[in-house]
Amino acid sequence: MDKTWHSTILTLFPEMFPGPLEHSLAGKALKENKWSLQTIDIRDFAYDKHQTVDDTCAGGGAGMVLKADVVDKALTHACNQYVSENPAIIYLTPRGEPLRQPRVHSLMQDHPAGCILLCGRYEGVDDRVIEKWREEKGLIEISIGDYILSGGEIAALTLMDACVRLLPGVVNKQESLESESFELDLLEFPQYTKPQIWQGKVVPEILLSGDHKKIAVWRHDQAEKITQERRPDLWQAYLNKRPFDQR
Repeated sequence: MDKTWHSTILTLFPEMFPGPLEHSLAGKALKENKWSLQTIDIRDFAYDKHQTVDDTCAGGGAGMVLKADVVDKALTHACNQYVSENPAIIYLTPRGEPLRQPRVHSLMQDHPAGCILLCGRYEGVDDRVIEKWREEKGLIEISIGDYILSGGEIAALTLMDACVRLLPGVVNKQESLESESFELDLLEFPQYTKPQIWQGKVVPEILLSGDHKKIAVWRHDQAEKITQERRPDLWQAYLNKRPFDQR
């Protein structure tokens, strides 16, 4: 492969991609070849003429589980396309580590070749193949939140969007990229635009002052206030990172 950042998706529904990414900065960057997207249909690696990819849960219970042999074959095929490169291998699952901005940065820094994203369905994937790829290839399990989705495809779209935004030239203004939510470990400060007065509500006067230093201080103070009120978990993590003399 060339030096372009690649995203390889293993899924039962390849038609879901690029989906909403096509209508975003990521979609524009995709057309400009700043990254590439490949979908691999897991059904293509079934061993029988019926393309069976799942089976009943061992021990009983509702739902079906993706078969270890099929998923293993699909992952092997995907990895072979990267030759000597080291893509991140990611299984999107509710039991994975929560996706946060520092993890997005580490994925891009540690795996510049790109990523292979395995999208589960039904009750998930036979744990034996997950265990094998975690031990032998460093597979990472990632969750985008504590709720239930029909499959990993929406989670994969979310992760790709977060990653692609960090590629050079995708977000035009570096200042914008650095000041976004979570880049500073805080929620974003309030944003306003014209008109100055709308339904009796006024844009804060300091934002119209032209004093960029005071504006920066105001925005930082607002970000701290909102984070403390709405996300006490983030606020505590932010306090833990600050030097003692700044608390």
